[in-house]
Amino acid sequence: MRTLQSERLTLRMVELKDAPFIHELYNSEDFLQFVGDKNIRSESDARVYIEEKILDMHREFGVCLLLVEVTESGEKIGVCGLIKRPELDAYDIGYGFMPSSYGKGYGYEAGKVIINYAYETNKIEDLVAITTSDNKGSRALLSKLGFTYVKVQDSLSDTVDLLLYQLSLCRV
Repeated sequence: MRTLQSERLTLRMVELKDAPFIHELYNSEDFLQFVGDKNIRSESDARVYIEEKILDMHREFGVCLLLVEVTESGEKIGVCGLIKRPELDAYDIGYGFMPSSYGKGYGYEAGKVIINYAYETNKIEDLVAITTSDNKGSRALLSKLGFTYVKVQDSLSDTVDLLLYQLSLCRV
């Protein structure tokens, strides 16, 4: 994927030198609760994750999570991009942000950039997203981005379900 820009954000390829940030983000309380534990216990683990998960996905499918930075300051605030999961037919929009960036509209802005990229490539007709039923912030963001709830994808516990959302990008 190429570097993408919005009014306030730069979304770029993750590099091995971003391992300290990936380690921090993927071990933040909200990321662990809502996205899951990716077993990144050190910066070394983060470098392996970047290489084997993010960059390998890009090599295989041409899509991946991009690092999200505030353009003006260069502050790294999260990841957002397209994911190709074997269990899903459509491409999946994925994201995770540092709690310090919440409430500033960055998730929406980054999400719109990724949706526009998917639309412009003209190869992607539908996007999906998955989130947990207890992640109210993510569910609200997906609705604001135009995704609609489709179904319960999986039951994670007695009280939490994995929800599937969809957005059609078909040109009329």
